[in-house]
Amino acid sequence: MSDNNIVIRKITKADNEQIAKVIRAVLIEFGVPKVGTAYADKALDCMTETYDQPKSTYFVIDNNGSIIGGAGIAQLDNYEGNVCELQKMYFLPEARGVGLGSKMMQVCLDQAKAFGFEQCYLETLPYMEDARKLYAKVGFRSLDGPMGDTGHYSCNLWMIKDL
Repeated sequence: MSDNNIVIRKITKADNEQIAKVIRAVLIEFGVPKVGTAYADKALDCMTETYDQPKSTYFVIDNNGSIIGGAGIAQLDNYEGNVCELQKMYFLPEARGVGLGSKMMQVCLDQAKAFGFEQCYLETLPYMEDARKLYAKVGFRSLDGPMGDTGHYSCNLWMIKDL
């Protein structure tokens, strides 16, 4: 995989089907429950429309026309404060371990700051170890319980970062 062909860019309608397949493939790979996680989200099949909201965006990793990962930023659901959520950050195996996670995280956090959010929240699972290491490396800290109500009741690790 050559870095020359890899671009992190905003999602377009043409990416919807590919990113839905990527996210579901990663969730199946990790044995994630199909209920109470992103797997069941109706948004997966219409990501462009889902993130076409104020202070909301989704980025994809495009490898020469093939979508190999993505991540988004949006207001934390059912929460009053000025807090966004890092959402649906999933990468296919070929996108892991090559620095794309760090690059994507920077793009998302920069966008969150540009939107004016004060904190960024995320939910994850214990066996997503590499992702958790990345989150800690960029300054996310663990919380004792969830914030807002994302509907992802199977995700039992919560983290936050001051922007």
